[in-house]
Amino acid sequence: MSRADLARLIADAKRLVVFTGAGISTESGIPDFRSPGGVWSRMKPIYFQDFVSDPARRREAWERAFSGRAGWTGRAPNAGHHAVARLVAQGKATHVITQNVDNLHQDSGVPADQVIELHGNASYATCLECAERHELAELKESFLKAGEIPYCRCGGLVKTATISFGQAMPAGPMARAEAATLECDTFLVLGSSLVVHPAAGFPLLAKRNGATLAIVNREATDLDSYADLVLHDEIGPAMAGAVLN
Repeated sequence: MSRADLARLIADAKRLVVFTGAGISTESGIPDFRSPGGVWSRMKPIYFQDFVSDPARRREAWERAFSGRAGWTGRAPNAGHHAVARLVAQGKATHVITQNVDNLHQDSGVPADQVIELHGNASYATCLECAERHELAELKESFLKAGEIPYCRCGGLVKTATISFGQAMPAGPMARAEAATLECDTFLVLGSSLVVHPAAGFPLLAKRNGATLAIVNREATDLDSYADLVLHDEIGPAMAGAVLN
């Protein structure tokens, strides 16, 4: 398949859902999780149960967050993100379902209510008890100056708004993602290896519901054989050429 085929598929879509993984953000300099040199090859993940029960692990998690060691935030959207934002602005794409936590879809101009974050967001924090939002800049100052581990005013633990290993998938975003998937006529995967479940089940759900399935990824995925279009390519250049301004 070619970039021209991708452009035709997007042009023909009426209700497009875009599903993004780490591959769209590596072109912005954000490392992925599982490949050699990725985040988990450089540091072991801190499991949710350990964050909750062990103050030392909780402190380590905040040191990682405030040092930027994971590298998940602080980058700029690339051509792939901007192409997706154009699809949303044109009314072509109804939702962006993402496995990423970097906030780059919102930074590129996609309205927050049209971004469905399956694994949360690393650019802010939330209380595990009352769900109040906390800005990292405010938490960072007291952590660095006084070594204070963040707590909410309700007394609950505060954690970056990402979904950690061992933490339950967020019911609301999962339900919204399922609804969007079932309503689309075209499901476009960008930069996901499609190995992390349950998120990786959405492309097959769309296909079995009658939608056209397209996968754009640098490497082959286990779902390539189910797709109507497969393009092994760089996300930014492929999408920039396929989406009209």
